[in-house]
Amino acid sequence: MSDSISLSLWYPQMRMEGLEEKLQQVLAQFAAHGGEPGVFSVTVWPINWRETALFQEIYGAGEHAAKIDYAVTQALELFHPDDACEFQIGWNLWEPDADSESGWAKRRRLVRVLAYGPEFDEGVWAQDGHMRIDFGSDEAFLQEGVNLDPHALRCIEENIRQLIAFVEAVQHETEPSSRLLWSEMGESLAARLQARLNRVH
Repeated sequence: MSDSISLSLWYPQMRMEGLEEKLQQVLAQFAAHGGEPGVFSVTVWPINWRETALFQEIYGAGEHAAKIDYAVTQALELFHPDDACEFQIGWNLWEPDADSESGWAKRRRLVRVLAYGPEFDEGVWAQDGHMRIDFGSDEAFLQEGVNLDPHALRCIEENIRQLIAFVEAVQHETEPSSRLLWSEMGESLAARLQARLNRVH
């Protein structure tokens, strides 16, 4: 069963004024680690996730994507302590592809980068982090329904290396006081990966 994985980041004495810089630093790491240099969309939510969005702009992918600094400025222009902002940005990972000669191809997935105001959803930042990166399904790192031949293993290994490199770059560039790579079901990605590889050998 596939699971959703996220990276939560907490920063010491995080204030609203510091949010812009941290967001730009995090979003910039996607282009450096297998992703795209521009933002696909931005949404600002008030109070909690049940409310109607205050602002949303869908720029598009590729050449239509917005520059990071522009998208962040738009999102934070009217940002309040009880708001959250969500950015979607493209990240390319290997996936099975029956039409490809090798059986695999790199495809874009939209990753969500969330930043919470201190009062949003009753202070959800304490649990989810000042910022949370939702990578989506862990299937790209496990491919549990796929026969793992040598080429498939190389593709999955490259996806895993890309994830690790991204997490380490975010740690280095933004200097969080704490970080946590976690899954919705609470299972360890590393443990599931090891179990998957053990079934192959």
